[in-house]
Amino acid sequence: MRQAKTGWKWAVALFSLLLTVLIWRQGLQESFERPSVAPKISLMQTEMAVSASSSLPETIQDVLLGSEPQEKLYQALRDIPLEQIEDRQRLLLAALEESENEQKLILKNDFNDTSLETVRGYILDRQKGKEIDKFPDFDEIKLDPLLYQISCSTLGFTDEKCINQKYNSLSALRLLTSQLLPFFASFAGCILLIRYASIFLRKKNTPWPEMIAPPLSLIDMVLLISGGFVVIGEVVFPALIIPITDLFFNNLSSPLKESLRVFIGYCSMTIGPLFIIRYQLMGLVPSGIDGGWLQWKIKPIKEGLFKSISGWLMVMPLVLLIGWLMNEIIGDQGGSNPLLELVLGSDEVIPLFFLLITTVVLAPVFEELVFRGILLPVLVSKVGKTSGVLLSALIFALAHLSVGELPPLFVLGVGLGLMRLSSGRLFPCALMHSLWNGVTFISLLLVA
Repeated sequence: MRQAKTGWKWAVALFSLLLTVLIWRQGLQESFERPSVAPKISLMQTEMAVSASSSLPETIQDVLLGSEPQEKLYQALRDIPLEQIEDRQRLLLAALEESENEQKLILKNDFNDTSLETVRGYILDRQKGKEIDKFPDFDEIKLDPLLYQISCSTLGFTDEKCINQKYNSLSALRLLTSQLLPFFASFAGCILLIRYASIFLRKKNTPWPEMIAPPLSLIDMVLLISGGFVVIGEVVFPALIIPITDLFFNNLSSPLKESLRVFIGYCSMTIGPLFIIRYQLMGLVPSGIDGGWLQWKIKPIKEGLFKSISGWLMVMPLVLLIGWLMNEIIGDQGGSNPLLELVLGSDEVIPLFFLLITTVVLAPVFEELVFRGILLPVLVSKVGKTSGVLLSALIFALAHLSVGELPPLFVLGVGLGLMRLSSGRLFPCALMHSLWNGVTFISLLLVA
């Protein structure tokens, strides 16, 4: 009877592993076809730099904003094919264009938006030699402040009329915060890395706690990751639940509908793995083990918070370095997480709230429970600390199905694995993961 049970376990594990290979292979291939958000973020930052330039002293503009932000914006817009460029960007490009022939080519098609069409008419009238002595005030026309500023300036009006100083000052603050936050975090992280490296080389580091793993096999881990996380979590349950939710939310606005799909889809994804973990740990009594098999050990909270912030700071420069090297060596591979696009494209509070809960709460808690709560301890008990951390980090990175984000996520996974080993707790890992996702979320909001 026991042999039959073991045989079925092996059969299910191998079948789910085969399906995982096929699913991950297809997902990684499809990631090449998904657009990267990097060009969109870069364009947004350039627009913010143009707006911010009027709010900062000229002596520090080159240092903080780079040289000639308006020229960079023009070149960035020129790189977008005209058949793909949005109407707002097309008008912005026309306003920045000095060649009248190019302006005519850019503006040859009408705009559906009344405000954009109004400005198009002003620019075309100026080309015909008509004297433009009046331009609508900012409150009279529905244009964003940057487009208003550049269109107004192109038509020859003064900065006093064209520039919305309050908006530009806010743009400067947002841009500087989004750029200086990772800079100072990386700087502090480098100092911490040097300090801990020095302590390690002098062999004065505190011994790490013993890693306690539940008595599960590698086959159990295959069933958890392949069967639960991938087949059931990423494919079966979302395929069953998402169509049902679409029926209920069909009449909602697009941002809210998409954010609810993400939230409910992620909740459904957790059901299979959590059920399998519950089943695998059922009957395994962790006698004498503080915190149980999962080792959450939330208290002391202050120590966990300190460790998570320190871990986040130290992993920041390493992830940024790997991302930069990847971009320099092989270029932008695309395949950005669709969540990033949703955050950039949403300006409504409720959709952003659902995306925030998914990104900063659900994902870190669930993923840490699976990858550092169960998978890592079992791998360490079977293959050792180094191989366990590297394998769990690789599986963690592959599970996100993005070739472009694979190396940075692998480095993040290694950092989270080392946090689990060094702290002997799962709580700092979840906090560190949540902090990483939260800072990324805030950075996207600042840019968007």
